[in-house]
Amino acid sequence: MTATDHTTTPTATATATVDLLVAVYRETLGVAGLDRDSDFYEVGGDSLTAFQITGRIQEALGVEVPVSLVFAYPTPADLASVVDSDFVQV
Repeated sequence: MTATDHTTTPTATATATVDLLVAVYRETLGVAGLDRDSDFYEVGGDSLTAFQITGRIQEALGVEVPVSLVFAYPTPADLASVVDSDFVQV
């Protein structure tokens, strides 16, 4: 009789994506102290790790994110914003 509520606020989705990307960046780059504003280049990112990051995003979210976006939006927060607005359908 009651419908399941599938509504999600944009803030909740964005927060979840940022948290996911922080975890992916930490794991891929091996930097435990990395946070949402850590710069991909400053923590040792290179083309190989960029491909690994986009592969993990695809596994986790089911969307194919171009590797060029990791370079164009080098922090997890910036990349999460683009991923949420351009790739993830809510």
